[in-house]
Amino acid sequence: MEEKIEKIQRFLSVCDELVSGSYLAADIKVSEALKCIAGSRELTNLFAAVTDGYDYPAAKRAFLRTPAERGAGRVAAFLPSERQEILAFVFCLFVELDAGTLHLNDFLLRYFYVDGSYTASYSVFAERMIRPFRDIVKECFPECGKRGQIAMQRKKWEDALAQFAATVPVERNRVMSRELRDEERDAAELLFGELAAATGRRDVTEIGALLAGYKYFLRYIGGESAESAAFFALAEKL
Repeated sequence: MEEKIEKIQRFLSVCDELVSGSYLAADIKVSEALKCIAGSRELTNLFAAVTDGYDYPAAKRAFLRTPAERGAGRVAAFLPSERQEILAFVFCLFVELDAGTLHLNDFLLRYFYVDGSYTASYSVFAERMIRPFRDIVKECFPECGKRGQIAMQRKKWEDALAQFAATVPVERNRVMSRELRDEERDAAELLFGELAAATGRRDVTEIGALLAGYKYFLRYIGGESAESAAFFALAEKL
């Protein structure tokens, strides 16, 4: 799950760089975006679905106007109105640009002309086509947004806490099976009782304080082991 989200987030980051970056790096970033898609099953499935049966040549005729068709000073390029078609159209543009059958410089001045400037023309292209494309992909994967990341982090914490709670009695049994003096046994019972209670309350601050004391207790009784090291390592995830 985490790896899947990371791959999608990487793709969205590349799209961010395409939107806010320079046209000089655009060719490289387009190639990188396509590699991200190829490396993610979820993205591959998304674009396979939206391009299935898609008539890209017809879409180009409809949404990319020649100078004669648009008239002087008019917008030369449009996006489809349907979200699915926007994904398919921009994806196919990326493929053409990456393959070299469509050259970015010519494409920019032909369809996004701004005073003969590649930089200004690219900015218009990025805003009108790449930004909506990126935003739609982002909406397709809400788990990659801020709320989704917070929810994922919360779940990881919940899982770590549950795993730690299950390990507390195991560690208690390990220590209590040792030959302990009465005062050591009483101290251990008190520590583990308070630790179980703090875990039940989800009080991470108190858990940390109790574990700090527990470390010294283990050293005192000579109870440090691989098991206790694993126990503390698990607590570090909280």
